[in-house]
Amino acid sequence: MQVLDDQQATVVRSLCERLVPGSARVWPEVYVDGLLARMPDHDRAATLAAIAVLEPDARGDPDALAQRAFTPEFMLIRALACEAFYSDFVAPGAPGPGAWSEIGFAPPLAARLDKDWSYLGVSG
Repeated sequence: MQVLDDQQATVVRSLCERLVPGSARVWPEVYVDGLLARMPDHDRAATLAAIAVLEPDARGDPDALAQRAFTPEFMLIRALACEAFYSDFVAPGAPGPGAWSEIGFAPPLAARLDKDWSYLGVSG
C-alpha cells in the first residue's frame, strides 16, 4: 500500500464489498490506494476523510450505510468502488475473477486488451 494503512485498506475493501457485492475478491483497496497516491493533496485528504466517516458503517448493520446514501462521502466511495470493480481491475494475487468475466463482457476488442495498471503503481 502506498497511502492506506492496514485498517483503512480493510475498511475500503469492506465498503466496496457492501456497495458492489463481489468486488472484495479483486482487492479494490489496491486500486483505490493507487488512485490516492496520485491525487492532489486536497482530494486525497477529502477521500481519506470520507473513508473515516463511513468506517463505522463498513462492517455493522447493512442498513446503516444506506442512511448515508446521498451524502458526499457515500457518493465518492461508491464511485470509487464501481470504478475499481467494473474497470476489470484484479490486484496481483487477488482470487478474482474480474467484473468483465462475471458480467460476460467479452467483445473482440476488449478480449484482446492487455490491461496495464502500472499507472497506479500496481504491477503483476
